[in-house]
Amino acid sequence: MITRRDTFRLASAAGAALIGGGALAEPRSPQAADWPAILAKAEGQTVYWNAWAGDERTNSFIAWVGQEVKKAHGVTINHVRLRDTAEAVTRVLAEKQAGRATGGSVDLIWINGPNFLTMKEQTLLFGPYVEALPNWAFVDTTSKRSNIVDFTVPVEGMATPWRMAQVVYLYDSARTLASSLPRSIAAMVPWARANPGRLTHPTIRNFLGSTFLKQALAELVSDALVLQTAPDNAGFAAASAPLWAWYDALRPHLWRQGLEFPETGPAQRQLLVDGEIDFYISFSPAEAATAIANRQLPDSARVFVLERGTIGNTSFVAIPYNAAHPEGAMVVSNFLLQPETQARAQDPRHMGNFTVLDLDKVPPASRALFARPEGVPALPTNAELGTVLAEPHPAWTTRITAEWERRYVR
Repeated sequence: MITRRDTFRLASAAGAALIGGGALAEPRSPQAADWPAILAKAEGQTVYWNAWAGDERTNSFIAWVGQEVKKAHGVTINHVRLRDTAEAVTRVLAEKQAGRATGGSVDLIWINGPNFLTMKEQTLLFGPYVEALPNWAFVDTTSKRSNIVDFTVPVEGMATPWRMAQVVYLYDSARTLASSLPRSIAAMVPWARANPGRLTHPTIRNFLGSTFLKQALAELVSDALVLQTAPDNAGFAAASAPLWAWYDALRPHLWRQGLEFPETGPAQRQLLVDGEIDFYISFSPAEAATAIANRQLPDSARVFVLERGTIGNTSFVAIPYNAAHPEGAMVVSNFLLQPETQARAQDPRHMGNFTVLDLDKVPPASRALFARPEGVPALPTNAELGTVLAEPHPAWTTRITAEWERRYVR
């Protein structure tokens, strides 16, 4: 890792013209050769990182990142805590409409999905810049396609991947044999029929509820490629027909006959603890390990995935087109890709978010940091998570939610 002391040595070697703006004359499309000058210009900057603040473990991780980049590069992070990422997107859009092309109030945004799509469509993004980041060389762009295609939208170097999520299912191994659990969407119906009331999902307006249906659709659809574009009415009806047939067969056997649903992920977790259900969906492979550590689940909690794979996606940080401190934002982005940072993020004692890196590209000494910690059997290995399935186009979430409510809300 390059330190603050190295900054001045590298900047000097790069030449005064770089610092003065020669190589940065086009600051919105930085190149790898610009990195020494970017480091020099970032020194002393404050990066206003707008990030959802609903998870204290993530908030603590962002605070740690702030301490580290301050020590290493003299960059300060101000965590602007959001209730909804759309707040920051709306602010940047308002600044563009007001003609504020530089000196914007947002330097970095934790983003993906529809919010990233909005920023890209409205030309609110800085870059492309990711190939200028030295640690970009470690990113998995082959087997983890969501690092470069976000909910079917090509990222095109305009955002930095920093954490992955993937669907898993949690159960209590002291009460339920792993071999008895369904390992496909189709197998869930006979399982639920034989175990009435022992399965549920969050309300469809919760992202985990819609993901429960999207995961089913991804396995049931005849051609998965149709999910990568927005459907028209006829296309949606044809592709989703197997989903509704499956759900009609499943619903009567759900918890409370499918007439009520837990509001959130933690609410369904409590149903497992109370012995009311046998497994539930999560978007965090480390949830069992972290919940055990927090005494929210018993030590016997474990996760499993489906044989054909489960949906995964990537969270990004993006820099607005008018960021006041793009150099500092790039330094933070690069730090997030550092193998040691990624390993800390994957550790369930910190965040428990699996890495965006290709471990074969990571130096062996750093690769060892990603091994499952001893004494944490509830944490799956990267290999045990199996195949990562692509998220459908964002329009599918909207259409599925609306159709579910039309069919089942009375």
